[in-house]
Amino acid sequence: MRWVLATAGHVDHGKSTLVQALTGRDPDRLGQEKVRGLTIELGFAWTSLPGAGDVAFVDVPGHQRFVGTMLAGLGPTPAVLFVVAADQGWQAQSEEHLAAVEALGICDGLLVLTRCDLTDARRRDEVAVEAAGRLARAGLRVPVVSVSARTGRGLDDLRRALVDLTARMPAPDPDAPVRLWTDRSFSVAGAGTVVTGTLGAGTVRSGDRLTLVDDGVAREVVVRGLHSQDQPCESVGPVSRVAVNLRRIEAGPLSRSAVLCAPGAFALSSVVDVQLTRVGSERARSRGAPPVEVALPDHAVLHVGSAAMRVDVRPLGERHARLRTHQMLPWWVGDSAILRDPANRAIWSVRVADVEPLPLRRRGSAARRGEELSRPLAPADLRLADRGGDHHVQLVARGLPDPIGGVRVGDWWFHPATLSGWVERLRALVGAHHDAHPLSPGLTGVAVLHGLHLPAHLRAASDGGDLPPGLAPPGADLVRYLARSAGLPVTQGRVHDPRAGGLGKAESAVAAVEAALLTAPFAAPERDELAALGLGSVELAAAQRTGRLLRLADDVVLLPAAPALAMRALASLEQPFTLSAARQALGTTRRVAVPLLEHLDARGWTRRVDGRLRRVVH
Repeated sequence: MRWVLATAGHVDHGKSTLVQALTGRDPDRLGQEKVRGLTIELGFAWTSLPGAGDVAFVDVPGHQRFVGTMLAGLGPTPAVLFVVAADQGWQAQSEEHLAAVEALGICDGLLVLTRCDLTDARRRDEVAVEAAGRLARAGLRVPVVSVSARTGRGLDDLRRALVDLTARMPAPDPDAPVRLWTDRSFSVAGAGTVVTGTLGAGTVRSGDRLTLVDDGVAREVVVRGLHSQDQPCESVGPVSRVAVNLRRIEAGPLSRSAVLCAPGAFALSSVVDVQLTRVGSERARSRGAPPVEVALPDHAVLHVGSAAMRVDVRPLGERHARLRTHQMLPWWVGDSAILRDPANRAIWSVRVADVEPLPLRRRGSAARRGEELSRPLAPADLRLADRGGDHHVQLVARGLPDPIGGVRVGDWWFHPATLSGWVERLRALVGAHHDAHPLSPGLTGVAVLHGLHLPAHLRAASDGGDLPPGLAPPGADLVRYLARSAGLPVTQGRVHDPRAGGLGKAESAVAAVEAALLTAPFAAPERDELAALGLGSVELAAAQRTGRLLRLADDVVLLPAAPALAMRALASLEQPFTLSAARQALGTTRRVAVPLLEHLDARGWTRRVDGRLRRVVH
């Protein structure tokens, strides 16, 4: 098993020295870091602990000027080594790092008191009690280990505590979709672009096709090779530090907001609705009180994964906001992040409530949206309440389980209220259609969907909608569901009212044709005779649909019993028979005999022998 832990704590409290003592590797790689004696970029080192496996450490900078880099290191890690120097005690950046840990929801780790050789036992105890109390008030109740990296005192205790920590940490999911926030990128001669990051879930393999999102542009890349802990690998699972060599990309560095993810597994969006919780405030913590409320700024810095970027902030009620980034990022509902206002050093914990939310166009819509987000609904149900419906694939790509209160129709999930509204709309549509077209067989499925005025996110892009290519919009399944719910039958693909669709004013004309055909079953009226009676194609189609007349090609109209009557006459002929013999036996014209015999052929009652002869099929 592999684990990745992050350090946290005030500048110059011995985080890098501690990591080097544990691993034998210096995490400070930059020459500037050596000269200045502080960590500027993220450092990485690893070791193997019996009983725990491989443990890697992300060494973050403690200086206030590099807080963004610190957050980049903390973001992808599940636990923290919170470092406090025994000879200095709690400091300003200790508080800021603790606020970040709390905001990210990191709730496990170790409190490590360093430089214990520089103070006495009483002082160490005082520092330990104060630091542990502050961590506990932030929800981080963790064991305390005292060490001296210089003398080696306590390092074995720390290693045992690390083994216990990894034993109680939840096992990561190696089958989850990959999302690797990159914290470094560089070029290697002959190999091309390499990115590094902490893989918290999923498995990356050589040859994988992934989506690289960088500066808001998504492109397909291929994994050329992998390294983890300086060793080449064919695959790397969680939780691991990994270097990924990429193909299909120009050599050169990428932005720190670059992220590799499984194709189609996440929603690429620049707008998210989030729940906010104010964290931090040293004074409030010392009193055991909640943090002092600070007004949300119009602009702030969002830290998610290893990315840090400026965002526009729009409040949605008291506890929610809409964040708009200036580039797309891959999101799941439930993602954690940090919103930071550098002007007053305020920090908010961010939890994503919805990705790709609908626009707020009307007066008061922001407040109403905040009320919606405050409802005690599961995230998937909240999304359905906002959008009415969503494709199953869309929900999966946003990390959402099946809605609890939704209704699944085919591949789509719908909010019950949305379906109820559509059912009433369908009843009105069908009623209005029959009023305007009394003889119509009803509405086609396409006409029903058009009449429902489906919103853009439920329609295909080719139809002016927002649905991504490859996902079919709601179709026949939805029409059948709505028709069944409305008590309306679907006959030959048309939704209709069973009480409508009769002959109406054409009743008397059809009755006249029926009376004439009862006397001469094969003396079909001519087209101009039908027109004189007011029987056009619409009326004849209605007469056939209601079982009153049989309509053959070229507007030849007979009684429904005519084919059976014809078979009696044809069966008495010498077999096989000609068209002329059939016409004489039926006492009709060629205009009627030809389509009637073709109708009998289609039903399998008669069969052609050659180009001029037929026989009755027994």
